[in-house]
Amino acid sequence: MRTFLDFEAPIAELEGKIAELKAVAADGDAVEIEEEVDELERKAARSLEQIYANLAPWQKALVARHPERPHFLDYAGTLFEDFTPLAGDRKFAEDRAILGGPARFRGEPVLVIGQEKGHDTQSRLDHNFGMARPEGYRKAVRLMELADRFSLPVVSFVDTAGAYPGIGAEERGQAEAIARSIDCCLGLGVPLVSVVIGEGGSGGAIALAAANEVFMLEHAIYSVISPEGASSILWRDSARAKDAATAMKVTAQDLKRLGVIDRIVSEPVGGAHREPATAIEAAGEAIDDALGRLKLMTPEEVRRARREKFLAIGRSL
Repeated sequence: MRTFLDFEAPIAELEGKIAELKAVAADGDAVEIEEEVDELERKAARSLEQIYANLAPWQKALVARHPERPHFLDYAGTLFEDFTPLAGDRKFAEDRAILGGPARFRGEPVLVIGQEKGHDTQSRLDHNFGMARPEGYRKAVRLMELADRFSLPVVSFVDTAGAYPGIGAEERGQAEAIARSIDCCLGLGVPLVSVVIGEGGSGGAIALAAANEVFMLEHAIYSVISPEGASSILWRDSARAKDAATAMKVTAQDLKRLGVIDRIVSEPVGGAHREPATAIEAAGEAIDDALGRLKLMTPEEVRRARREKFLAIGRSL
C-alpha cells in the first residue's frame, strides 16, 4: 500500500475512490464504473502534476525522505553490474551506513560508493539510517584511494541526514574522518561524479560529494544542516522547520541557481518513489554523460577542474 504525505491528501482520497470502484467493478457490470474510474484517474493525474509542480521547500524535504524512495542499493543493483562491496576501514570496524566497491557501469570499470538508509526496520537498523560513523568515512577514503591507484572513475550516491552524532563516533574522530574524506575527494586524479538521490545533510554528505560534477534529483535536498536542526538553533523552535527550509535554499532548483550543483535530474511526476525505475534510469543517463566528458581529461586536469569548481562557488556567492 502506497504511503501518502500530508500534502498529498487530495490524491490519496481520489486513489482511494478509484480502488473502491475497481473492487465493485470486479463483482458485476463494469461499463459505467469503468468510465467513472477513467475520469477519476485523469483527475488524480492532473492533481498530482499540479501539486508536484509547486512544491514548497519543506514539502520537497518530505519527498526526499519518503520511505519508499529508491535508495543506494536500488541504484547499485540496477545501474551497475558485478558490484562487489568491500568491507572495513582497516582501522576499527565495518560501517554499513556507507557501502562501496568495484563495479561495471555500462561495460566500463568504476568504483561505486553510497550511503544506504534501508527500507524496513531491520535494514534501517543494520545501515544505521544512513548515518555513518568515522569508520564509514575511513572506509570511503580507503576505497577512493584504491580507485585512484587503479584509475577507476568514482560514482557516489548521497542520501543521509548527516553523520552519526553519537558520543562513540565523536570519540573516534568523526570530524577528522569527514575532513579526510573531503580531502581525498578533492585530491583524486580520477573523475568523481556525485548524485544526491534523497537527503544530503551536513558534512556527512559533502564527505562523498566534493566531486567534479554534483547532480541532484529534482525533489532531493542538500544543506549544511537539517531544517529541524537549523530552526532549533536559530529560533529555539524545531516547529519552524518549514521556515528554515525556505531560508536555507535546500532545493535542487535553488542550488542550481546558486552554482552549488551542476545538474538537476528529473523525477517522474509524483516523485521517484512512484516510478523508481524511471528515476534510476534518468540518474544513469546523467552519470554516463558526465563520465563520458571527464574521462577525456588527464589526472591533473581532473584535479584542477574540481578545485576551480569549488573555488568558483565562493567567488560567486
